[in-house]
Amino acid sequence: MSKRPPPNRDRFKHFNTVPTRWNDNDPYGHINNAVYYFIFDTAVNTYLIENQILDIAKSQTIGLVAETGCQFFAPLAYPDDIEVGLSVRSIGTSSVTYELGLFAPNAATAAAAGHFTHVYVDKDTRKPQALPDNFRQVLSQIIAG
Repeated sequence: MSKRPPPNRDRFKHFNTVPTRWNDNDPYGHINNAVYYFIFDTAVNTYLIENQILDIAKSQTIGLVAETGCQFFAPLAYPDDIEVGLSVRSIGTSSVTYELGLFAPNAATAAAAGHFTHVYVDKDTRKPQALPDNFRQVLSQIIAG
């Protein structure tokens, strides 16, 4: 199985920075692989909250993770901040697939690249819901080119 090359920064439409913590490192001196998924979740939900399409206390439509994956290219470690690139790969009727790249400070290529699919459901019934128009509008601004 051939490994795809790490994506460059230009693959992503939105960036934010996530600080690392002392306990993110594992005994081998780099960030533990499980932490990458916390960072993906944080980056996606931060974007939704900052763009006022998710209020974790009040939103009736919420995203549940249906699939996630990550490919690792280079180690990241505390105390570096991680620069997270985010784009939308696809928007379905009730789902969105995000692409993420985790970059060391000022690195041209990603140390890790992942994807994250949310299926949007009614908070109470957990049945899939069509994405509201405001979600589509905000998410279409970061569709990968």
